[in-house]
Order: sequence, then C-alpha cells, then structure tokens
Amino acid sequence: MNDFSLPVAIIGAGPVGLAAAAHLIGRGERPIVLEAGPSAGASVLAWGHVRLFSPWEFNVDPAAVDLLEETGWSSPEPRALPTGAELVERYLAPLARHPRLAPHVRYGARVVSVSRPGADKLKSAGRASMPFVLHVRAHDGDESLIAAKAVIDASGTWNQPNPVGASGVPALGEAALADRLSHGIPDVRGVDRGRFAGRRVLVVGSGHSAFNVLLDLVALTQEEPSTQITWAVRRPSAAGLFGGEGADGLAARGALGSSARAIVEQGAVTLAIGFGMNRLARTAEGIVAASGDRELPPVDEIIVATGFRPDLSLARELRLDLDEIVEAPRALAPLIDPNLHSCGSVPPHGEAELRHPESGYYAVGMKSYGRAPTFLMRTGYEQVRSVVAAIAGDMEAARSVELVLPETGVCSAAPPSIDPLSGSEVLVLAPAGVACCGR
Repeated sequence: MNDFSLPVAIIGAGPVGLAAAAHLIGRGERPIVLEAGPSAGASVLAWGHVRLFSPWEFNVDPAAVDLLEETGWSSPEPRALPTGAELVERYLAPLARHPRLAPHVRYGARVVSVSRPGADKLKSAGRASMPFVLHVRAHDGDESLIAAKAVIDASGTWNQPNPVGASGVPALGEAALADRLSHGIPDVRGVDRGRFAGRRVLVVGSGHSAFNVLLDLVALTQEEPSTQITWAVRRPSAAGLFGGEGADGLAARGALGSSARAIVEQGAVTLAIGFGMNRLARTAEGIVAASGDRELPPVDEIIVATGFRPDLSLARELRLDLDEIVEAPRALAPLIDPNLHSCGSVPPHGEAELRHPESGYYAVGMKSYGRAPTFLMRTGYEQVRSVVAAIAGDMEAARSVELVLPETGVCSAAPPSIDPLSGSEVLVLAPAGVACCGR
C-alpha cells in the first residue's frame, strides 16, 4: 500500500516549487524539494537582469509570506517592479533559508525520472496504491532513489528552449552552429557583453522576451556603435507584433511593446517579417540564415527568443493525458491555447484540470502550460494552493478559488454542480513573470 508517511516530492526550487513547499508545510505535510541548480531560483537568476511587468504584491505567494513573516521578513514596496535577481535576493532566497523549509531542500539534485517502483507504464495491477520513486542524480554524479506519496513537478521549461527553426524542429545547420546561438534573454549589456558588443546580431522571435533583448542591444549600440541588429519573425505582417501597447492591462508590458515599435521605426533595428527560418550556414562572411530562397545578411551571433517547451522525458513511465497540440494536460489545454488566449484572457482552472490518469502526479507552473507561452507567475501560486489542498484531502479548498487581478479586482470560480469530486475551474490570473514568448 502507499505509505502516507512519505514526503511529497517537489521538483524545482523556483517561485512555484517553493510556494508548493510553503503550502505543504502550512498543512502539516512533509515536502522534499529537489533543485538541479546550486541555489533557489537558479533559473530565475538566468534572467536576473530582466524587470518583471507586475509589482511585488502579485509576485509573492500568501503561504510563503506567512512563513517569511515568522522570521521578521520585511515585504518590499508592494507597487515596485522587481528584477529577476531582486525576486531571488529579497524573496526566494530568504524563503528557502527559512528554518521550517531549509531542511527539506536539496540543491544539485537533478530528477532524471519519476516512476512507480517495479512497475513500468504497462503495469496496472495495484498501481494507484504504489508510491512514486524519483531517480535523482547529484552534481557529482552520485545517484539515489527517493520515494514519495505524490509528486509536484515545478521544473519549468527554461532549460528546454525551442529551436530556431520555424517548423518546431532545428533548422538545417542549427546543431553545428550551437556555439553561435544564445537562448532566452542573454544579458547583452552585462555578463554577456563581450559576446555581442560590436558584433552583427540576429534576434529571432516575436514576443516580449525578444523585445527585452532588442532594447538592450539598441542601448549597447550607444556604447558600441559598430553593433548591428537584425530582427526576424515568422509572422506574415507587423500587425499586432508589438502587443497591446497603451491598451495593455499591465502598463510596463505595454510600454515594452511601444519601445520595441519605436526602435524599429527609428531604424535602429532591421526587421525581417515573414521569415520562417529553415536553414543556417557558416560562411566566410558570417552566419547566413535562410527562409526558403530568402537569405538575411551575414551575422556573427544569433539570439533565439522563440520560447520554451516542457521536458517530458522524466515522466516517460507515467500515465499522462497530454493534449497533442499544446502538450499540457488535456483538460487545461483549451483554456491556455495561445491560438485563442493571451496572458490575461486565460480562464479559471486548477487541480481538476491539472490532474492526470497517474494519480498523485501534477505538473504545475510553467511546465503545466506545455508549449503555451501564456503562463503568469501568480497562476502557479494558485495552482499549487489547489493541488496541495487536494493532496491533503481538502477537496472543498481545492475546488474553491479566487484571485485578485490588478486591472479587474477579484475573480473567483465556483465548483461545478455536476460532479462534486471532479473539481472546478480554479483560477484567473494576476500577472507576473517574464513576458509571453512568441515567434
């Protein structure tokens, strides 16, 4: 039988993973947090120079704040916009050091797989009563197995970037040019400056991550005028390219889009529209990117800001019900499909939409969204509140939620009347985090 004295395993010590641990502690449950990086918020620090769109008041989890206040923690100015580094320094690091949480966190512990002991995906008999077993590899190569009664996978997608190829697979020549490609939001004016200053740089992607990089590169040209910037997007026209701008519910996000428009109109950036990259080649003049017969001028470096996707390999032996398009839980996928929704229009959802046929396993946070780029940090906080309530057996709390949106106030979702055990739509979003990525 499943040993209910076992801990709940949490994969990832980022904002959502640590929030899950705080909720578990608040309910008298025992977490074990397995973080592949050397510290809390390791992936956040990779974009630590980037400022969030939403203020502090929407970037902290209530259960985590309750823990922190036990130590005399001082809350940052609620309306201030933190950088990723500030989020870690002033919130995540103190939370991970909390005496009630710190003993449960392991760093340098990469989860290789999650399975049931002695049972592959094919075995059904007694499956639901088995514990989970997590295969963990330490930074020194040492391996171990950890048993858990439930698993909350908050490992995110940051370390699994999409390729530069417009078809969702690497472009021809992409693998051979890996040394010239940077993913996400490199710190082009800081630690990565030497790689980009005075160089010809191609930025690929049409989301707010690309905007951040482009604006930093333009600022770099003021110090290094020989820096040249080309921006390639696969969308067929510039219509809607710069987001909501003045109509955006988050002023900082709208301003970012307007700033991106301005640098294009000023000629600081050369924009290539309708460029579905399928080939890269190293030439004597530099790297040449091609879309069919169309080629861009040679460049020295390429920044790939085309978004991220989940690493599904660690749950290969679990029975997951994933949407074939979004790669999110099937019940959640239509609520977050980027073809239908933006960050602010995702309707309420929660534990019921996150559950899988493999009882007790939940992917939460950015990973729960699969390939959809519409995730916002506050979403994850409410997700884990609901999931932890269900793990603790409090289905009423799991089904009942409300969240405060900065532009609309309180949004809530009542449980459905048709099946009291099926859960409810449990979430409307309060924005936070890095912006939606695009192509």
